[in-house]
Amino acid sequence: MNKKIIILICLIILFAICFIFLVLKNRQIEKNNKESNELIIENITNNVTTNTSNETQNSNDIQMEENMQLYIKINNKTLTVALEDNSSVDALLEKLKQGDIIIEMSDYANFEKVGPLGFSLPRNDKSITTTPGDIILYQGNQITIYYNTNTWNFTKLGKIENVTQEELKEILGNGDVTVTFSLNK
Repeated sequence: MNKKIIILICLIILFAICFIFLVLKNRQIEKNNKESNELIIENITNNVTTNTSNETQNSNDIQMEENMQLYIKINNKTLTVALEDNSSVDALLEKLKQGDIIIEMSDYANFEKVGPLGFSLPRNDKSITTTPGDIILYQGNQITIYYNTNTWNFTKLGKIENVTQEELKEILGNGDVTVTFSLNK
């Protein structure tokens, strides 16, 4: 009988050790799960913060682009241009971020002043009839300021605001003229 009691005690001790081992293992698993969940929550929080920050930056960039204003200076007169929404304007604005663009413009056919950009912009040509004050990209590398009408395949960049045809003709003058395109007034 002593032998049976000893075996029984050994089994109880073995069972107790297994039970304690399982409890400790379960606690370790719970601790690992908690740490893992905390890391997941931290990563989600960081991603949300990063995405929010990126969205804010993108929104600020878009807002800056939307608020970006083009000015043209002709004979000590600064005119404001309402810009079109196209890739040609986007590329022009990128160039202007590097500095002003000065163009020597000549009269052509008594309806426009035209001059070479010195570089090419993407074209978004479509058949349009210009009106006085239109700023047009021609053949991707020429820029024109219309003071009368013309119908052709052009890329419209914008329109000079708050100026009449007569005022524009006077500002542009007769013959050649130097025009500065700028983001600064």
